[in-house]
Formats: sequence, structure tokens, C-alpha cells
Amino acid sequence: MADLSRREFMANTARSAALLSGATWTANADQPPLRKGNFVLLMSDEHNPKISSIHAHPRVQTPNLDRLAARGTVFENTYCPSPLCMPCRSAFMSGQRVHQIQCYNNCNVIPFEYPSYGQSLGAQGIHTVYIGKADVYRPTRDLGFSEVIGSGDRTPPGDTNISRKPLAIRTDGAGRAGGYGPKENNPFADDDQLVNLALDWLAKRPAELDKPWVLVLNIGRPHFPNYVTQALWDQYAGGDDLPAYGREAVSANHPYAQDLRAHFQTEQFSEADIRGLRRGYLGCVTYVDQQVGRVMDAIDRAGLADSTTFAYTSDHGDMLGKFGLWWKCSLYEDSARVPLLVAGPGFAPKTRVRTPVDLHDLRATLFRSTGSTQPAEWVGAPLTSIAANDPDRPVFAEYHGHGTRASGYLLRKGDWKLLYYPEAPHQLFNLAEDPEELNNLAEKHPEKRRELEKDLRAVCDPEAENQRTEAFIQRQLAAIKAIPV
Repeated sequence: MADLSRREFMANTARSAALLSGATWTANADQPPLRKGNFVLLMSDEHNPKISSIHAHPRVQTPNLDRLAARGTVFENTYCPSPLCMPCRSAFMSGQRVHQIQCYNNCNVIPFEYPSYGQSLGAQGIHTVYIGKADVYRPTRDLGFSEVIGSGDRTPPGDTNISRKPLAIRTDGAGRAGGYGPKENNPFADDDQLVNLALDWLAKRPAELDKPWVLVLNIGRPHFPNYVTQALWDQYAGGDDLPAYGREAVSANHPYAQDLRAHFQTEQFSEADIRGLRRGYLGCVTYVDQQVGRVMDAIDRAGLADSTTFAYTSDHGDMLGKFGLWWKCSLYEDSARVPLLVAGPGFAPKTRVRTPVDLHDLRATLFRSTGSTQPAEWVGAPLTSIAANDPDRPVFAEYHGHGTRASGYLLRKGDWKLLYYPEAPHQLFNLAEDPEELNNLAEKHPEKRRELEKDLRAVCDPEAENQRTEAFIQRQLAAIKAIPV
């Protein structure tokens, strides 16, 4: 299978440019330019934003996120491009939608050669540093960053359980159920090493550079398994609650939710497992919070706070047993939303933004904060150009990966959220009145459903993209089958 060339990539971009014009936002032309500065991005893996003190979780302790929120801006309604590692990270890296770049799932048997934001920034004189997990469409060493430290790439062919027709069933459900509890050896050793590398870089390298720089640090937690230290396990004694809404909820019985439970065999999770996994997750989130604090302290010690923007986010959320679902892969809020906090030049302290945004907007901000220009064909607008409470700004996400019978699409605008499924009933939620997505209003509010569907179709044709996805998955499966044993 040949790599997708840049020419083909640009052709695909041109093919969808007209459709994208209705949902691609650019910065206000009157917005004053920012002076060139530096940018530090800390991206975790699988952090449900509701599990943090900034979103009023009653038990979890995240004092460093509180500290970051006091210094800067909390974007309350931030969505990932796709609630799965490789599609989300590839979209963020390439500046394009998942359906454009065809990184639909966690299988990398067919590689691509899309330009990256590292390449684009480097071409504009920005020094770029990448540390930790990449998990994108090509190896980290080929992404054009000035420095790659402690990289983490997915070994080809990646995930092979990608069949949607028939639906692939994973056989490790019972094993996953027990992935929680205290560990004698440090369960965070890998992340500790990555953070240490970043702190060392911040202490030494900025003084040696005569240009703006970007440091991107990726850590693996709070991603499953939910193993923690004994201290963190003890800290959350009593945190082993059950989800408020389980398999009995109407939304839990949507066909796509049923598919995901079957795919992951989560019916095998006992009550004790569910309680243990949720307790361990709280400890993992607090660990991540501690790393946020370490990075903030390092920026302060190096005297970089006034010239450096610092952002914390994650690649997707975690359902944590809600509706009987675990991990990502769902377009429900707990899976598709991510935390986003940004402090630094241009971001007012103690500010909260209700307008829906996405990770493409964060990447666009990375360009603006360094005085750079994002490629014109890329999606996303700088966060500094977005109003605090804009009820008319649409945000789009999509899912084409493992565990569901077909693709799914998300369109959020104001308080309303449409989940559009080519092969199942659509769902419409008013998140102001129903933040847990328990009441499908698609039949009661057909005019609102049509309005959001029009916005969605300005981005893509969901039925056509579903067919295109299936054809590509069949190519992937054939390539996997052709691999010599």
C-alpha cells in the first residue's frame, strides 16, 4: 500500500474545502497581533473533564488545575476531533478533520505522509520539541520537529480489531476488568521519566535559543489501566462509587452503546471491578494534576511565565462505566469532551468560556501565540478570537473506529448537541437542561435537529463518509491479512 502523497492530500483538502467553509472559523481580522512568545502544551490521555475540581467533582483533588484556572482561562465545553487516540492525535497533528485524513482507527497498517504542525512551525522559524506519545499517521521522527525526545509510536500494524461488519469482539474483557488498585512498583514510572525530560529541557534549553519555541509533552495517564500508588489508593478510600446512570438508562440502550458493550465485553465487569476502576481513576487524575503543577513550577523557576503560554488538555475522555460503557469510542460527553485550560499572554486570569471549542482551536492558538501563521487549509481558530458565550458557533466531532457498526457524528451549538448516526436513530440533547444526556429530543424538536444537521452537512456528507470509511477499513483488513506470519 503506497503512502498518501502531499499532492493527494491537497486534492482531498480541495475536495472538501467548499463543505468545510461553513464550519471552519478564522480569527477576527481586527484582532491585534500578539508578540512572539513560547508555548508549552501538556497533553494527557483519556481525561474525562468532569473528573476535576474545576468542574466541581465532589471528591477528586486537582489543586494544580485550580491554580492554572486562577492564572488563566477554562474552556468549559471543549471537544476532541474524535474520541480515540490515533484519530484524535492525527487530526491535531495534521490540521485536518479525521474523515479528510482517513485516520479512522488505531490501525496504522497503511501509513500517510501528511504535513505536521511541527513542520509548519519549523518553516516559520519556531524551534519545536516533542516529548512522549505521538500515536499518529507516521513515526515521530518523520514529523519535522526540531527535537524529538522519548517518543512513543504505535508499532505497525497497530490495532487489528477494527472490523465493523461484522463487529469485532475483543476477548480480553475479563482481564481489563481487573486493571486497578495499588502497585508496589511505581505505576507512573514512564510518565515520571517523560516529565523529568521536559523539566530538564525547560531548565536548560530556552536560554540557549534565540527564537520562539514550542514544547509538547505527552503523558499516558489517566489512561487505563487504573493502577496507582498505595498513597493515592488510600487517598480515595470511599471513592469507589457506582455510576449514577448505568445500563438501565435509555441512552445506554442506543444501538451504538450496545455495540460498544458487546465489543469490549463490559458485561463481564463485576460491581467490585466497577468500583475499583472508578477509585483508581481518581488517583490517576490526581497524579496528572501533580504533573501539571511540576510543569508550572518549572516554567516559573526558569523565569518564563511572562513570555510563555501554558495549556493543559487531553486527547479524549473516559465513560467510567456510565451507561455500562468504558474508556472512549462514544460521542457522549464523558468520552468526547476534554479538559482545556490555558494561561499566558492573551488569556485573562480567572476566566471561563462557555462557547464550544475543540482541539483544532487549541492548535490554531499554538500558531498565534508564537507569532506564526497556520496553513490556510487547516481548521480551527485561535482561542483568543472566540467569544466567551457564543450560542451560534458550531463544533464538530466524529467517530469511525472500532466497536460500533458504523460512523457517528457530533455537532454542538450553544446548549444543543446532535449525534447523527447513518445506521441508527439520531439523538438530540439540550445539555443545559440534560447534561447527562438522558432524554433524546430528536422527535420533540425536529426543527432544531434539522438546524444542527445542516451545520453538520456543511462539514461533510455523513452517509458518504460512512461508506468511504468502510471501504478504507476493508483495505486495512486486507493489508493486515497480507502480513506474513
